Amino acid sequence: MQIRDLPYPDPGDPDVRSGPRFLFWLGRNQLRGQLKSMSWGLLHQCSLAGLPPAVGFAVQAVVDRSGSRLAWSGGLIAVLGVLIALGDTMLHRTAITNWITAAARVQQLLARKTAELGAALTRRVAAGEVVAVSTGDVEKIGWFVEALSRFAAAAVALVLICVGLILYLPSLGVLVALALPLLALAVLPLLPRATRRADLQREKAGKATELASDTVAGLRVLRGIGGEELFLGRYRRASQEVREAAVRSARMWSLISAIQVLLPGVLLISLVVYGATLARDGRIEIGQLVTVYSAASLLLFPLRHFEEIAMAYSFSRPSAQRAVRVLSLHRTDRPSTVDATPTGDLYDPVTGLMAPAGLFTAVVCGDPDEAGRLAERLGGHAHGDADSGGVGNGAEDSTEDGASDSTDDAASEQKIPSVLLGGVPLDELPLDSARTAVLVQDKDPVLLSGTLRELLDVPSSGRVTAQDALSAARCGDVLDSLAQASVATDGDPMTTRITERGRSLSGGQRQRLALARSLVTDPEALVLDEPTSAVDSHTEARVAAGIKALRQGRTTVAFTSSPLLLDLADRVVLVHRGTVVTVGAHRELLHTDPRYRAVVTRETDDEIAVLTSQDAINPIRTIEEVEERA
Repeated sequence: MQIRDLPYPDPGDPDVRSGPRFLFWLGRNQLRGQLKSMSWGLLHQCSLAGLPPAVGFAVQAVVDRSGSRLAWSGGLIAVLGVLIALGDTMLHRTAITNWITAAARVQQLLARKTAELGAALTRRVAAGEVVAVSTGDVEKIGWFVEALSRFAAAAVALVLICVGLILYLPSLGVLVALALPLLALAVLPLLPRATRRADLQREKAGKATELASDTVAGLRVLRGIGGEELFLGRYRRASQEVREAAVRSARMWSLISAIQVLLPGVLLISLVVYGATLARDGRIEIGQLVTVYSAASLLLFPLRHFEEIAMAYSFSRPSAQRAVRVLSLHRTDRPSTVDATPTGDLYDPVTGLMAPAGLFTAVVCGDPDEAGRLAERLGGHAHGDADSGGVGNGAEDSTEDGASDSTDDAASEQKIPSVLLGGVPLDELPLDSARTAVLVQDKDPVLLSGTLRELLDVPSSGRVTAQDALSAARCGDVLDSLAQASVATDGDPMTTRITERGRSLSGGQRQRLALARSLVTDPEALVLDEPTSAVDSHTEARVAAGIKALRQGRTTVAFTSSPLLLDLADRVVLVHRGTVVTVGAHRELLHTDPRYRAVVTRETDDEIAVLTSQDAINPIRTIEEVEERA
């Protein structure tokens, strides 16, 4: 695999049973690259191992006053120097290639999963966690894949060098061969504790980052209520906890490094003392002692890779586990039996909500959270416990070795009925068809950075132009402000760049631009969750009229409690505690249903009781009386 071959034509189906299994799957899919890197690493390590004998031969040649052997030794050292440079260069090149290709594979998998799940992804995993996995965690996973081949080359080189020393000089080679396993495995008892401390540090750092992000996002509100110092104190405490955790983690890793310096030092001292005794007694030559000592000194270099692979694994394992948590999310769609996108009524069998085809239906819920969940269900996205029709997560309910929780099977058997469009369950439609048929705009839509033209360049039926959608969403003032900001583009608002998440716009402007984007798509059924909550009443009335006019003959569902929207709706549905309790016109329901009147007019329980008793004595006859009492 070469970097120029990226991205992968197909990144494959990952093993998401656990973090270690995912790492193994990554390494196995880059076996060719790992073997190539390992081969160059062996060339580098073996060339380094060849220096001690060459130096030993040179020293012995000087002792024996042999010029020819000294020349041969010098030539051998020069050749080994070239091979060391070549091996080190190519090892670095191939190892970095392995790192980049592994990171690219993980990012492709994450991008594919994000596109597959859409908005359902962030209902199971926080958006910040997805970003963290695709940035910092990908880097740590790539580090382990990169270090793996270097470690394998170092381990093979250690075995070869030990065998060579035993054959060359058994009296000292056996000492080195017996000591090396102890040096390599001495830090293993400390690794679990070091890993736990590193995990704790990352956990605290994540919480501090989340707190900082929330503080920045809510800075305007904090200033309004004078809460800056309170949150600043919380962040200071959180940052101090991160610092303390980082210090404790660094102490453990420094102890591991110190052990890997101390024990080899003890080996070298022992080797010199014992070897000098043998040389004094004439049992070995000076050149042999220099050769064995030099080889033992160079063994410390490959031993460093044991520490590196331990650190890489300890950092990459939790990162891989987080990646697995995202990648194991899946849609449990049933096999599609429908070829064309259906048309007709939109019906939810759970609540009994019916949105007739071609009509503007307004839905009133006393609980805003219930309204959001119902809007998601209408779009074919399950929420919370009702995941069986939309998203399932095998990582959260599985043990480290991949054994699934038995409760998943029981939950899967109790599937909640899917929403029907024209009598066809949405979860039986292909994903693209389901998204084309029903579009849901939630109450906090996101605007991607780019120009306004790019924002409105979305898949659509082609029946609604961008200008028509902007006009229906009453975005005239937004276009004026963008035109003033587009000095470099001759005042064309369509070419003005919108900053990330539309932060340069007000809440109402962002909401109307998002509404225009939804109107451009012109889906068979459009579901809007509080589409005018961020605008004033005058703009709200105009937006409501624009939506109804543009969506004439198309199915539209709006979750709202605004009288201006409700009065324009063809029919109004009241949902109470997860069930449709009444259907009718807005003005009619104000007269006849106290619960509906309480939600729309924001009455308290005491006011409801008083008005109910008054209605029994003196019924309300006109809408003006309702507004007067409210």
